[in-house]
Amino acid sequence: MNKPHRLAYHAIKVVSQGNHGAVTKLLTVIGVSRQAYHKGLRRQETTWEKHNKQLKTRTQYWFDFHHQGIGAGNLLTNLQADKLIDFPVTLKQVRRVMRELDIRCQVRPKKHKRAKQTEQYLLDNVLKQNFQVTAPNKVWLSDSTELTYGLNGEYKVRLSGVLDLYGRRLLAYNLSATETSAAEIQVFQRAFTAVGKVPSLIHTDRGSAYTSRAFNHFINQFEITRSMSRPGTPYDNAPMERWWNEFKLRWMARHPRAKTYQELITLVESGIEYFNHDNRSAQRNGLTPDEYWNEAI
Repeated sequence: MNKPHRLAYHAIKVVSQGNHGAVTKLLTVIGVSRQAYHKGLRRQETTWEKHNKQLKTRTQYWFDFHHQGIGAGNLLTNLQADKLIDFPVTLKQVRRVMRELDIRCQVRPKKHKRAKQTEQYLLDNVLKQNFQVTAPNKVWLSDSTELTYGLNGEYKVRLSGVLDLYGRRLLAYNLSATETSAAEIQVFQRAFTAVGKVPSLIHTDRGSAYTSRAFNHFINQFEITRSMSRPGTPYDNAPMERWWNEFKLRWMARHPRAKTYQELITLVESGIEYFNHDNRSAQRNGLTPDEYWNEAI
């Protein structure tokens, strides 16, 4: 029985209370026999209907939980880990439910330009877009991105981060007025402290902070292999670029702009917490970055 009929039967039952002959007249209007009407009232909800209703409810929940920033694949991952879903769910079902709920992922890539900086220490691209690693602390990626705050976004800061390529877990972050060697040194110091060890390889772009004498002197004391993206080739650091893109479009853009610097810090920290602790992915076997990373170590 379809939804319009269910609603019509319920309405007739309510309206006809105490009104003699109302049922017959109303059934004539909608073109349904009395036998079909009573059969419909007695009909029990099927298992498929119960599952479908629950699937819609939880799909909407996870879509809103992730700030309308995930598609069918990641929704499926979250539903499969959902304790309230005790039946198998397929990608086809998720796509159908998304169509019926009229929801779709809103993430769109943004383009930006950067001014070329003076380069002091240039290194080869050792990583060569080999983004498949088998354990934590093998390869760390680093980069910075611009954030704004204030009533009209009039203030700008640089957010620097260190990302473990294994599980795409952000190990440390730092906010600074501009991208400087001191800021990048500080974020790596925080990453070393948080993890308690150094990685086998560090990959960055050719920004002035990473090619500076100070940064290279700091990193060289740990005997870590260095790797740099080729000029004009952001794909050489694609996982880091994608992390920034999702962080800004799925988190920063979906929250009110921070009016003060302290509000910005709170927003950034809660966003990093979300991506590390709550962002499940099929590429991580349905785990969050923290779960995937901790499982390995």
